[in-house]
Amino acid sequence: MAREIILDTETTGFDPKTGDRLVEIGCIEVVDFMPTGRSFHEYCDPLRDMPAEAEKVHGLSSAFLTGKPKFDAIADRFLEFVGDAPVIAHNAAFDRSFVNFELEKCGRALLPESRWIDTLAMAKKRFPGMYNSLDALCKRFKISLDSRDKHGALIDAHLLAEVYLELQGGKERVLELTAVVSINTVAIAQAGSYGLRTRPLAPRSTEAERLAHAEFVRKNLKDKAVWLSFGLEELPSALS
Repeated sequence: MAREIILDTETTGFDPKTGDRLVEIGCIEVVDFMPTGRSFHEYCDPLRDMPAEAEKVHGLSSAFLTGKPKFDAIADRFLEFVGDAPVIAHNAAFDRSFVNFELEKCGRALLPESRWIDTLAMAKKRFPGMYNSLDALCKRFKISLDSRDKHGALIDAHLLAEVYLELQGGKERVLELTAVVSINTVAIAQAGSYGLRTRPLAPRSTEAERLAHAEFVRKNLKDKAVWLSFGLEELPSALS
């Protein structure tokens, strides 16, 4: 099974090198491109003001974020949730820059570029010259945006999981994976099926009962007994 983490962040701006900070992080676990129901979500106090332009995008105010955990307080739980799985993000370079800035700031191991998969790059390759924002892709793939009125890290991670599935082949990919599971299930069932016994079970009926049954067949069924057409004897030798 392929385990991956879909990740999204919200921030105070565009560049951590100029003082911007991460304020929300949301991750969901997917296995074989399907969400498992496990997620990680936290708001973080950026220890700075929230620019009005950023607040318009995600709706997170300084008043709301003040007193929320600092990133260093959630870093270990975040890294534990991600584990060694690849990280999927839309415009991954943006999210990676903020995540790694915060990790480095609190002395934790960074998530190297090689572990990140960028769905924006995937979309540009599939839809060259088209607008490939997360919203645009949701509309193109007919994924409902009714669950949000502003950007939110966990909500957007769930939307991105659906987009990622579509970029990987959509429902056809799910059917393909389902077929593989079905084939494996049949193989397992066949492997566990019963073969010939090395030592046959002893009969549960008595000799008298078997003789009585044979006599009943001879008198009442005669040539109507189906098993006789397969070469089985009509009567035991004692009655022949």
